Amino acid sequence: MAKVNEQTPTIQLDEVDKKIIALLRRDGRATNQELARKLGVAAATVSARIRRLENFKAMKVVAVTDFAALGYKVLLAVGVQVQGRPAEHVAQELARLSEVFSVHVVTGARDIETLVALHDFDELHSLLLRDIAKIKGIRSIECGIAAEVVKYNFEVAPIS
Repeated sequence: MAKVNEQTPTIQLDEVDKKIIALLRRDGRATNQELARKLGVAAATVSARIRRLENFKAMKVVAVTDFAALGYKVLLAVGVQVQGRPAEHVAQELARLSEVFSVHVVTGARDIETLVALHDFDELHSLLLRDIAKIKGIRSIECGIAAEVVKYNFEVAPIS
């Protein structure tokens, strides 16, 4: 499980690194030659920089799909209170559920916060009562339905 404050090797990003990342955010399929031409450096430099950024887990090029394109029409925030079991263990079980795409062990009123995507409301009953509620250590769950997504920044995420 990735932790925000985890002690991992750090890398100093210079302007070339930052520009490579910015260009790849706009077009993740750009070739090293295209990037090199835009940056005014050699393709070998771009290749070495990308490899270094990936090795230090500073960057990862991935495809991002819109929820609606995959047929998801319902987005939920599910808060979980845990009792009698470490929250990390419960979080790991929640993370195995295909509908759950984000799991966070948190402080505050709940022990775990998850984000869940469903195709329709018909799946809600099954997910809550069959899947989530039967995980040992869950004391209570509280759902919030996303009425509108105001911001969802996929450009920055933990890379494991």
